[in-house]
Amino acid sequence: MLDGRFSNCSDVFKAPGVAPIVQYLATLRYRARTNCKQDHYYMLNNTNPGFLPNGVVDVGGIAKGTSIPPSSVRTIGDALNERGVSWTYYGGAYNAAVNRGNGSMNPINRVGASYCNICNFAAYATSIMGNPVQRAAHIKDATDFFVAVGDDTLPAVAFVKPDELLDGHPATSKLGLFEAMLQKILDTLDGNPALKATTALFITFDEGGGYYDSGFIQPLDFFGDGPRIPLVVVSPYSTGGHVVHSYSDHVSILKFIERNWRLSPLTRRSRDNLPNPRADKDNPYVPLNSPAIGDLFDMFDFGRGEHD
Repeated sequence: MLDGRFSNCSDVFKAPGVAPIVQYLATLRYRARTNCKQDHYYMLNNTNPGFLPNGVVDVGGIAKGTSIPPSSVRTIGDALNERGVSWTYYGGAYNAAVNRGNGSMNPINRVGASYCNICNFAAYATSIMGNPVQRAAHIKDATDFFVAVGDDTLPAVAFVKPDELLDGHPATSKLGLFEAMLQKILDTLDGNPALKATTALFITFDEGGGYYDSGFIQPLDFFGDGPRIPLVVVSPYSTGGHVVHSYSDHVSILKFIERNWRLSPLTRRSRDNLPNPRADKDNPYVPLNSPAIGDLFDMFDFGRGEHD
């Protein structure tokens, strides 16, 4: 397609821009999969989910091409549900966004405009966002996270996404506001020592910082990989006090969840199938077994065996 949002990257001969990427992958010393299923279209740029925050299908957005139709693609939420592992996505300003979608004229709900709909992976999924019971169980406001920590109802897996006023993203926020939000999370965990003692907090965000990055970027598949971003682990189980050099990306968090709760990869083709890196001691950034991404377990010391 020529709209800049999607590509049928399995069509080497007709789809714009596909052939040069496939040709480049063929020059690598290792075999990188194109990872494109025949006659399927893949999102290239941010496109709104097919569901509005209140669970209503965004018919208007889908018709204009600014929203993607509801998706049946399997998510980590589906995998956790199948294993009976509790989880919640906590989105900043979610409640206000729902209220606005339901027609509320209360000025306080204007903050709902800062809810990040594209950040919520479950907002795309029919199995979760399109199911009222699943939506109520697993999609909540960021304020509910702090309540859950305080009353010991935090699920096994929790995703916390600040609203766009607090997430440190350029144009809508400042880094100091994100740091303040993070400090509140840490302080709240400090208030529940028993929970903190069994918690691993992964801190990351989606910006490369805008500066040239001379670090190694691994061509994993047709969709490449992006510039390096920070990832910090806060946990009593963390090895602590040093930089882990093994190659990781955002999917490493999924791999961590899958290993810790013994889940299978989401699909046969998804990046969570890639092996953990084997490092050259003289060049730990570049996996000897590319393409490979870590599962972050080398950032922890769980003692003998794997942590449950």
